[in-house]
Formats: sequence, structure tokens, C-alpha cells
Amino acid sequence: MKIVQLITRLDDLGGAQMHLRDLVVELKAEGHDVSVITGKIGPVSEYLVKHGVNVIHLHSLVREIHPFFDLKAALTLRDLLIVLKPDLIATHSSKAGLIGRIIGANLGIPTIFTAHGWAFTEGVSYRKRKTYQLLERLAAPFSSRVITVSNYDYELALKHQVIQDNKLSMVWNGVKDFPNIALSTVSSPIPKIVMVARFAEPKDHLSLVKALNELRTISWELQLIGDGPMKASIEHYVDSLQLGDKIKFLGSRNDVESLLSQADIFVLLSKYEGLPLSLIEALRAGLPVIASNVGGVKEIILNNKNGYLVNPEDKSDLILKLMQLILSSETRSRMGKLGRRIYEESFTFEKMMNQTLSIYKTALNDHHNLVSFQEKKRILNRKKPNLRRTIREREEEQNPSSNSINQYRRSTGNRP
Repeated sequence: MKIVQLITRLDDLGGAQMHLRDLVVELKAEGHDVSVITGKIGPVSEYLVKHGVNVIHLHSLVREIHPFFDLKAALTLRDLLIVLKPDLIATHSSKAGLIGRIIGANLGIPTIFTAHGWAFTEGVSYRKRKTYQLLERLAAPFSSRVITVSNYDYELALKHQVIQDNKLSMVWNGVKDFPNIALSTVSSPIPKIVMVARFAEPKDHLSLVKALNELRTISWELQLIGDGPMKASIEHYVDSLQLGDKIKFLGSRNDVESLLSQADIFVLLSKYEGLPLSLIEALRAGLPVIASNVGGVKEIILNNKNGYLVNPEDKSDLILKLMQLILSSETRSRMGKLGRRIYEESFTFEKMMNQTLSIYKTALNDHHNLVSFQEKKRILNRKKPNLRRTIREREEEQNPSSNSINQYRRSTGNRP
């Protein structure tokens, strides 16, 4: 299958980018011809190029709504697709999803959109929610299929009627296992807490720092992995609290799997979410989790079983749950083991890959069937006789004298 993957940006290592990266490499390994088109290049695009993937930089594809650049991106994308001639287009992120689906439909190419968390989810501003609901409804007729990565987002799409249910599918995110990396042993003398997240909306590093400041008299260490525009302000706040000896900023890392294997507790605080890959990575590592109860998080974290769910506004509950896990190695071990089992049952990369590829093939088959039906319909319409002419000819055959009169009238321009 010849596939074009379209995503707005590959300069950040977010959930959508990680999903696309692993999916593309596996698709190529299985013999599919895959090209990637993106508006911004970076570490992920470099990784793909090293694995032999054709990456095309579409400069005019930008995240912000910009009529001039959006039109230019659409026209350039159309030209690229005419040259590439893919069997199928798979789009990711809101802007790429909208433009890709419209151009795909224009060229008669089946196009799939994977929603890695809707832009109109709870926690997003009212104006932005309404804008993106409208855009998704406009994009719906151009969509062959839409994949959501959580049941929460599946139900949200139906609730706001942004796509017909017969075009909607749900596939949980999945991450590859690393059997050569040991699972967390939760035996550190000083419990090590890790949060892997970009320093930007919707992540909430500030609430975690504030909560741990209330527990500064007990032993713990926090590692914050990631970069982003809000990192400097969080660093400054940590310095103002004189917590620099307990809170470490590690920046973007390529060895997250190893760091998680040495950790004891995983935390992810957010104002809204889809189905975070970082939580699945934590389960894979056998870590207990504390996470904000937003979006599809509760589909990964079962409260009081493999971790704790906390309300984003309930700061006292966050402090309590942190203290419980910091002080109880037994609870950490029990929750971590269950989390690993949940990962193996539901969130492996192989399971996600097989389900996604199945949807790709179904969309392609549906498109071929539709094209075949339309072609047959056109052929039948061409063969359909002119009913009025057929009746007249039959009458003339049965009445020769009338036939002669009608011929005379037609030759003289006098109609019967």
C-alpha cells in the first residue's frame, strides 16, 4: 500500500509525533511505501530519514489559522499528492487533518484522520471549542474514516455530532516494549518521581511543584523530562522555593525508557488530555501513576488499582496521594505490577498497529467499492435508451403511412 502520512509538525516529541514515528517505521518494515509530509521538521523527522522514510517539508503548513498560508499549503499539498499518487492519506493534528481531508477528497484519495485528543475537549476555552466543532463538522464529508485514541474522544465526537458513527473508530494508543530494559524495582532509598511532558499547555508542572513543596520535609526527588516555552518560568519558581536540590530538569531525552526503569512514581498533571502515551510508557515500566482525571486518562489508570486519579482543582488530594506513594513501597509495588499487566493486555504497539492497519485497508476497500459502483452506474446511464424516441419508432413501424407523413413533416420543418 502506498501511504502518505500528513502531520502539522515534527519538531516536538509529543504523543501524535511519537505515534506517527513508530507507525511509519513499522509500516515501512512491513513493505508499505510510506512518505511523510510535515510543516515543521526536527528530531522526529530526522529519525524517520535515518530509517529510510521520505520526509517532505511543507513550509506553508502552520499550526495557527492563517488564510494565506493555509491556502498555499492546500495548493502545494495537492501538487505533491498528484506526484506521489498515494493509495491512502493518513492525517494527524487539527490543521493537517482539515487540509488533508479536503484535498484528499478533491483528488479522490481515501483519507483518514486520527484525532489525538479533540481540540474541543473539556478544559479548552469556549470559543476555541466551538470553532473546532464547526471545523470538524465541515471536514466530516471529506473524511473516509476518523480514528479516536480513546473511548472518551469517541463519545465526545458523537455527542457534538462532528462525524457520522459509521465513519468513526476507536483504537487505543500503544507503545513498543523494551524487554532488554528492566522494570522499575521501586527500591530507591529516596523515592524518585518522574513527569515526562512538554512545558506547555495543557500540562500542569506548576501544580506538581507546589504540591511537593508542601512535602519538602520528607525524602523524594523529582525529575522533569521535556522542554517547552514554560520551562524557564518553572525553573525560576523552583529556585525561588530553594528546591533545586530535589527537583531536576533533564530536558528532552532519548533514554526515557531507561530513566523510567530507575524511577519509583510517575506523575502526569494536565488540564485536558486525549490518551497520553507517557502514561502507557509508565505502565510499561511497571510504575504506579498519579494523573489528572481528564479525557481518556481513566481508561489507562484505574483509580486505587494501578494508580490514583486526582481532580485538577483538588490540590489537597494531590498532596495526599503523593505522600501515600512516597511513603509506601508496598503500594508502589502492587500498583506497578498491575499497571504492567494492563499494558500487556491492552496497550501494546502491536495491538494498536494491527487495528490501525485494518482500518486503513477497510477504508481503501470501501473506496474501491464506491468507485466501482459509480463506474457501473455511469456505464448503465450511457446505455439507457431514449424512451420517447423508442416509442415513436415503434409507432412508425406499426403505421407505415404515418411514418411517411412524419418523414415529410420533419423534412419540411413541420412538426406533428
